[in-house]
Amino acid sequence: METNLRPRRSALYLPASNAKAIAKARALPCDMVILDLEDAVAPEMKAEARAAAVAAVNEGGFGHREVAIRANGLDTEWGEADLAAIAGAKVDAVLVPKVNGPEDITTYERALAGAPAHVQLWTMIETCASVANLPAIAAMAGTTRLSLWIMGTNDLAKEMRAQLTPCRTPFLPFLSMAVAAARANGVAILDGVCNEFRDLEVFEAEARQGLMFGFDGKSLIHPAQIEPCNTVFSPSEADLAWANAVIQAFSLPENTGKGAIKVDGKMAELLHLEQARRLVAVSEAITANG
Repeated sequence: METNLRPRRSALYLPASNAKAIAKARALPCDMVILDLEDAVAPEMKAEARAAAVAAVNEGGFGHREVAIRANGLDTEWGEADLAAIAGAKVDAVLVPKVNGPEDITTYERALAGAPAHVQLWTMIETCASVANLPAIAAMAGTTRLSLWIMGTNDLAKEMRAQLTPCRTPFLPFLSMAVAAARANGVAILDGVCNEFRDLEVFEAEARQGLMFGFDGKSLIHPAQIEPCNTVFSPSEADLAWANAVIQAFSLPENTGKGAIKVDGKMAELLHLEQARRLVAVSEAITANG
């Protein structure tokens, strides 16, 4: 079982140029905060936003929340300066856009050479080329800072010229492929944003779809999405009751050494015991973070 079960249910994007929103985020119940220098910031505001993001993370006050800064790509006029500034800031991670293949991971790894060892590299999966290279990109986690992916379904829809509807039918194969590649290489993975922040029923349905696919959590564009997202990606009372029943049953002396037993009238195998232990550990980590 993983040793790092840090909750990553909800990752809120905030424009790095919005000081009021950043201050508010220090008290929001999200697990992760991503200060955005890319899509949410106009070209003429990029340098100012970069300075504001670095100042905010250096000031701290985010508590248990993981804090990342999303940089502009190295293929833009702002990317190099972004990476240099973020590498020296008190961040948990750098999030980079539009990775197409493993060679891009190598390039970003080189750009972050001066950053402290604990600084992670997170990447967006949002291009058609990245979908074709998922296993190769994920495998870079073995030798680099790469530790987490975030799906960028809006940009992927744009490249594909596909319609991004609530059911997300055109993207379902890519979502499952990304989760499988991530899991095979120990990479955490978050679902993409839901553009609907007024209708939380629509949001919750998409979040539950992400949970069904196996995502660790979801990226968000509005604080109103945090509570339903945390609820969806937290173990339910029924889930925990099942998990504790399985753990207790396998701990009984008469079940020592058995690979399969009956629990509440259903067959439970050792793989279910592993799942149960992980579920309980996730719940305990969520409780510990308050």
